Amino acid sequence: MTEKSTCSCGSNEAKRIIFPCAGQANVGQLTNFAALQLTEEGYGSIACAALLATGAENLIANAMNADEVVILDGCPMLCAQKIANAQGIPVGQHLIVTDLGITKGPSKSYTAEDIEKIVSACWKGEGRKKEAAKSGKKTGGKNNGCGCGGTC
Repeated sequence: MTEKSTCSCGSNEAKRIIFPCAGQANVGQLTNFAALQLTEEGYGSIACAALLATGAENLIANAMNADEVVILDGCPMLCAQKIANAQGIPVGQHLIVTDLGITKGPSKSYTAEDIEKIVSACWKGEGRKKEAAKSGKKTGGKNNGCGCGGTC
């Protein structure tokens, strides 16, 4: 089995922004915990959906320039997705916690296994839209401009 070579410049690593819905029910709280864990694991960087809803220009610009925006919604109300849509943010991956078999309930009704289920689903690419990569983004390989000589 061969490993994918990585470049020390990091240009072939996706730059993701993760917006958890952070709702009051257990599934909303789980989106926060999962986004924090995903950030710690290097999957992306957590950002505030509430701040995005205010129209914060810097956050919108960062989201528009990310390689991928990940939305973690707790339930079918799709609050985080609606916020991203209202700001014109293209979403590359969208998970709904209740679609993963976790039942919506009181805010403290969750387990560590629930968090891991969401984190694993993100890493597996569940909820990812099958669209072409954004133009102008570094994609690795020859002529990507990163200075690694095309080895990444």
